[in-house]
Amino acid sequence: MASRDFDPVAEAPVPSALKILIAGGFGAGKTTLVGSVSEIAPLSTEEVMTEASYGVDDLSGVESKTTTTVALDFGRITINESLVLYLFGTPGQERFWFMWEELSEGALGAVVIADTRRLETCFASVDFFERRDVPFVVAVNCFEGAHRYAPDEVREALSLSPETPVVLCDARDRASAKEVLLSLVNRVAERVAA
Repeated sequence: MASRDFDPVAEAPVPSALKILIAGGFGAGKTTLVGSVSEIAPLSTEEVMTEASYGVDDLSGVESKTTTTVALDFGRITINESLVLYLFGTPGQERFWFMWEELSEGALGAVVIADTRRLETCFASVDFFERRDVPFVVAVNCFEGAHRYAPDEVREALSLSPETPVVLCDARDRASAKEVLLSLVNRVAERVAA
């Protein structure tokens, strides 16, 4: 009987995969956060906005925005050889909300990105995850020139429970985005422990 050659790829354990959603309003910074923290070039379905979106998508506060996510953003973070996080950024416009149900299937939890210049745009995301009892954190993307609010002020404005973390972040900054994800992981761990 011939001895079998060792194949390290075939013998390597398959890593566990955890899914995290990145949600929020149109122009809040979802694509930016996925791109800043992903270890791979993120898959993005950003498309140039056309005249068809005018009058449909509310550009108040983000008038200079020229692209929009039409399906999802996808990124990956390898924690170690046995654990990988997959990030799925949801589209922010109301006309694409039907996709949230599919994207949220099997998710560990979610990050809701809030833009204090247009805070009302994250209400739908907060409501979506609360209704489905999906653990989430609110990440306030601190845009340059926007008024800075304390996390407790944002919590009150969104009528969040005291258990829901609210963290300030810069979606462009990898370290800041990692802190947001760590906040979510801690929130999930607290819920599991309870």
